[in-house]
Amino acid sequence: MRILSLNVIALLLLLTLVEGCTIKNREGVEICCSGFSKDSNGNCVSNCNGDFDKSSKIVIIGAGASGIAAATRLLSHGFTNVSILEGQSRIGGRINTVPFGDDHIDLGAQWCHGEKNNVVYEMVKDKNLLDKSKTAFGSHLLIRSSSEVVSKENSEKLREIIDSCFEDEKELLKSYNDSLGAYVRDYFLNALKQEKYASIDKIIADEFIETFQKGLASNEGAKSTFDVSGKGNLHYVTTEGHQGMNWKGKGYITILNVLMESKCNDFGVLNKRIFFNQEVSDIKSHTSGVDVKCISGIEHEADHVIFTGSVGVLRDRAKSLFQPDLPANKISAIENLGFGTVNKIFLYFDKKWWNQDFSGFTILWKEKDLEELRKTEYAWVEGIFGFFTVNYQPNVLSGWAVGETALQIEKLPKSKQLEGIMYIVRKILSNTNIPQPIDFITTAWNSNPFARGSYSHRSMDTEAFDTGASDLAEPILGENQKPVLMFAGEATHSYYYSTVHGAIESGWREADRIYEYYCKSV
Repeated sequence: MRILSLNVIALLLLLTLVEGCTIKNREGVEICCSGFSKDSNGNCVSNCNGDFDKSSKIVIIGAGASGIAAATRLLSHGFTNVSILEGQSRIGGRINTVPFGDDHIDLGAQWCHGEKNNVVYEMVKDKNLLDKSKTAFGSHLLIRSSSEVVSKENSEKLREIIDSCFEDEKELLKSYNDSLGAYVRDYFLNALKQEKYASIDKIIADEFIETFQKGLASNEGAKSTFDVSGKGNLHYVTTEGHQGMNWKGKGYITILNVLMESKCNDFGVLNKRIFFNQEVSDIKSHTSGVDVKCISGIEHEADHVIFTGSVGVLRDRAKSLFQPDLPANKISAIENLGFGTVNKIFLYFDKKWWNQDFSGFTILWKEKDLEELRKTEYAWVEGIFGFFTVNYQPNVLSGWAVGETALQIEKLPKSKQLEGIMYIVRKILSNTNIPQPIDFITTAWNSNPFARGSYSHRSMDTEAFDTGASDLAEPILGENQKPVLMFAGEATHSYYYSTVHGAIESGWREADRIYEYYCKSV
């Protein structure tokens, strides 16, 4: 009965796709999916001249956003032999929603970025699942390491420079050959020379730009903004609309449930299709398909494999995982696309000890205080650039760690982590009476063998070696141009990299590639 119901669902989804399968390109123009084209009425219809056998075995490696998107899309195309091998004991990949505090928190992907041309938003916009978060950057306090709060007037002026910096970047970065960090630094310092910014203390301005660079590094998924290509940063397309929509305390796993048509207590259309704790040890491609072997000893002979592991995983394991070796252009992409670690800290207190209008603070380190910090056992906290309130979690603060701090915090015992975290919170707020949290979590994305980092960016090496997402996404072909081994994930998206909507689109892209291959064969 369960199998019958899933087949009925797949058939209904297939009928929907046959009637019209559309996607949007970089400019936001709606176009037909691969394997579909417009008829005389302007509707996207299947290019298939006839039916084809949809029993080909398709194995997807990874049950993150791109893997789940690929699997559900394949089912909607009518394929019946689709399965996902997941190395961990949960779905989500770099989406990881967990119970914490009064509801849930996201240890990984957290916000829906943008509304127009964002497939995540478009799937849920009528379901009352999203809420527009308070924008921390425009409302949080700037506090120096001496506990001095930067005046509202100067805070607004400093942020005004940053706003103009990114308003002008499209023109200024087109022919810029240095890093994003250098661009921001130079723009900021030049702007400070304007008469309207003469009242800003130059020392505070220097402290501010150092802290802003840390926040920007977290946005880029980079160890440092000086690793990020200025020109390459223009590859990314920001979707219009609110950039920080939250999931009302239920977490980003919500979008996976939507994709799977799950009631949250099962895997919906993917029931009995996801196999957990199946870490893959060998992927051997040949002219007719791919042989996959798991550490558990289970082997799969597939007609097609879609690999969705991160750049970090590929960098760590590509040379031992794939047979034959991956092509040189793909290896170059793996080695030279930017991929760093950003870690989060969540502190849950018995009761809120901050004011109602408090949204958080960023830390501006005075040079002397920073020199002293680096001599102490708490030197590792330097890369924690601020703490902020969390929507739908009234008693929780979240901190963000980048650079060496993001890596070092993973190596510390929990007791030392908390000791350092509370040291910096109490020091900056000049309040030794701030209570200990009753619970806390720190993420460890670099240590996770199924992530090895957070998300991708275009690095200086990406530019230097002239590589990119298209090289990473290029499939391995077998006989008759059959796509036997394919690659999906946020880093394979040319302009929505580092996002969940980019990951989902990449999964759909590879599912459509398989559909198009069989359409051409009939």
